[in-house]
Amino acid sequence: MLKIIDLYDLDHTRAAEYLRGFTYPWEALAGISDLILTIGAALDMTEYHHPTDWDGNVLEDVWVANDATVFKTAYLHGPCIIGHKTEVRQCAFIRGSALVGDNCVVGNSTELKNVILFDNVQVPHYNYVGDSILGYKSHMGAGSITSNVKSDKKLVEVKDGAEIVETGRKKVGAMLGDRVEVGCNSVLNPGTVLGRDVSVYPTSCVRGVVPEGCIYKDKDHIEKRS
Repeated sequence: MLKIIDLYDLDHTRAAEYLRGFTYPWEALAGISDLILTIGAALDMTEYHHPTDWDGNVLEDVWVANDATVFKTAYLHGPCIIGHKTEVRQCAFIRGSALVGDNCVVGNSTELKNVILFDNVQVPHYNYVGDSILGYKSHMGAGSITSNVKSDKKLVEVKDGAEIVETGRKKVGAMLGDRVEVGCNSVLNPGTVLGRDVSVYPTSCVRGVVPEGCIYKDKDHIEKRS
């Protein structure tokens, strides 16, 4: 349940070959910046361009697909790739190290930092996504966020029942499998892993591992989808 092969269809991300080099998704977080620079250098510049900042300076480590839509009030910091037909809406704040796939939505006042968003991911309204990987067609409802640092600042552990997996990292957000739905105003605590086709009720506080195909109502009510 915790492995990359259990969570993601790698046909839907430019990071496929990179991710195949790891067992667990959080192992990939450390190298996202370098990955983006490598992928960006090989992109076809008839299909992508380097945007300019508000002072007219060319952002050499930011690549935006020509058919993507980036609103003027959005802030893009490299390294960053914005895929084909993706929409980056008003006041989105991309802090860097963001690999955003094709047909994604990065919405109003959404903040991204050190993330991989597979194709068709939607983070459309007031979301914070940091040190996280979001699988194909995953969706975070309005106001839902990933918390990526523990309050005691200790290294993040991933807890799957009695099993505890050490990540060795101070910052780990959430790993969302393909087609995950996160309800509005939910908090995904550090080290949360949501299996494929999981649905999370609105205003939930989630930690640990939710198995594939389940509905998370609260920590005591996690039901298999019928």
